[in-house]
Amino acid sequence: MKKLLPLLLFLFLSGLVFAQQVDIELYKSGFSDPLNLQHANDDRLFVVEQGGKIKIIQGDGTVNTTPFLDISGQISSGGERGLLGLAFHPDYTNNGYFYVNYSKPNGDTQISRFSVDSGNPDIADQNSELPIIDYSQPFSNHNGGCLAFGPDDYLYIASGDGGSSGDPGNRAQNINLLLGKLLRIDVDNPSGGNNYGIPAGNPFVGNPNAREEIWAYGLRNPWRFSFDLTENNLWIGDVGQSNLEEINRVSVAEAGLNYGWRCYEGTQPFNTQNCPPQSEITFPIAEYTHASGNCSITGGYVYRGSVYSDIAGLYFFADYCSGMIGTVDGSGNLIDHGNFSGNWVSFGEDVNKELYIVDKGGSIYKITGDPIIGTEDFSLEDTLSMLPNPASENVTFSLKNDILQAIQVFDVRGSLVSSEENIFSNEKTISISNLNPRIYFAKITSVKEQTIVKKLIVQ
Repeated sequence: MKKLLPLLLFLFLSGLVFAQQVDIELYKSGFSDPLNLQHANDDRLFVVEQGGKIKIIQGDGTVNTTPFLDISGQISSGGERGLLGLAFHPDYTNNGYFYVNYSKPNGDTQISRFSVDSGNPDIADQNSELPIIDYSQPFSNHNGGCLAFGPDDYLYIASGDGGSSGDPGNRAQNINLLLGKLLRIDVDNPSGGNNYGIPAGNPFVGNPNAREEIWAYGLRNPWRFSFDLTENNLWIGDVGQSNLEEINRVSVAEAGLNYGWRCYEGTQPFNTQNCPPQSEITFPIAEYTHASGNCSITGGYVYRGSVYSDIAGLYFFADYCSGMIGTVDGSGNLIDHGNFSGNWVSFGEDVNKELYIVDKGGSIYKITGDPIIGTEDFSLEDTLSMLPNPASENVTFSLKNDILQAIQVFDVRGSLVSSEENIFSNEKTISISNLNPRIYFAKITSVKEQTIVKKLIVQ
């Protein structure tokens, strides 16, 4: 088991380092209480709305008028209840299975499998529901809600401690209950009269005094977790009680870990009555306080995209109340990148592992950093104009005291979409009428071989 972080490291993490290295760009708006964003190994994005609908954003940015799935008539929604999570089966391309986490009308948690319509990849079969696992929720809050397939192709499910305040039933430490846990089940090999099986490597297999579905325990409300397959790590953002929000990182192979709640809130004692020794607790790699309006962590992903070099390998998280977006590096150093206007409830990846962040107010934003495209030389900053920006038909580039050599336009994935070579003029107008509305990057090269990359917004 991991040991308690040294006091010196805790003090360092408590004093957050401020830097403005990341930004967000509006990608799509107009959703109703979006809570989650997923992809199905293609260029579509699936937006999960709390009220029970899943909508599709196509690769060209358009939103389908017909929802992919609509189960609004069979759930309870509001507060921390609703349609909370979505995961596509690793073999979705062939079997068409996907899994959802929702609150039943009585407030209990239901995990179910649905199938895509056999004749339309943009619509699910509404009558295909197969209940997988369910469990009671004694209170309306702390429902968890995240589910994801791990690198082992098993389904992982995050469950909260059952709600109220302070875990009054000590459920998170009770391995006879599914609450306050990370569960791991085998949806491909059902057994024991269930629509799922128990993986042989689960830590409590054969233990009559524990639930065999449990992979880890001692969690308060692990609203969002993710796998980083590059480093084979599991990251969990666990919502705190009164002062600390915590981020856990462990190897995907570490089973049976106790993350400490209700004994500890982050690295600090909370209620240690009848608790195990510290040596048996897995403490967070990073944490932050409720100062500056913070209140509830939204866990994210490690950035593994190919567009932004400066944020590569950083784990992203956000705070629901303050709008703060932060990162944690591989050494556990936490950076607050500032407060952005949003009630952040989820992050998402597209098929190219570019990152997005979801505002419960209805909008999806793209996480941006410095683009990898070319070599940037900002000595041109004061001499170049690019107007209009945003634009819809044409953009004019003008240089003072230099001559334009080339203008290249790239999309956010780094693909070249437009190129003008051998310009040899200090002004050039290019047409962008054939480009879809979204963010692009224009790389401008002068005859003196100086370059600069500018964001170009096409409306």
